[in-house]
Amino acid sequence: MKQKTQIHAEDGKQELVITREFDLPLELLFKAYEEPGIVEQWMGTKVLKLECHKHGSWQFATSDAQGNVVFRSNGVFHDFIPNQKITRTFEMENTPFETQLEFLEFEKLSDETSKLTMHIIYRSIELRDQMLKLPFAHGINMAHNRLQEVLSKK
Repeated sequence: MKQKTQIHAEDGKQELVITREFDLPLELLFKAYEEPGIVEQWMGTKVLKLECHKHGSWQFATSDAQGNVVFRSNGVFHDFIPNQKITRTFEMENTPFETQLEFLEFEKLSDETSKLTMHIIYRSIELRDQMLKLPFAHGINMAHNRLQEVLSKK
């Protein structure tokens, strides 16, 4: 079965381009990235901080069934233009992965459909390739499928 979220990793480059078309209006898709309650639903994580403005910061934590934090991530917003784009850093705490730079662009396709394009830049080709060895493609597809499911109910 073809995954709906597509990942393009060109050989010899330290970047990924991820695209996904959603059966959601543009404004609703964007809310999935700016409203903490919606973020928590589709990402399955706790939003500790989400300051959706230029130079604002964010922090998420994922816990196991016993309440132990198993994953934390954080970053800073460098640009935040509602219904258009988000530029942010992304860091996974306590991992060997370095901070990455992410450009998210939101595009209206019709009144009921929209597209997300994520351009992610890593410090090196090797770091990007390490990320691709993880179940990254499967994970982002699962997350985007949940995003579609959660917001389809709104």
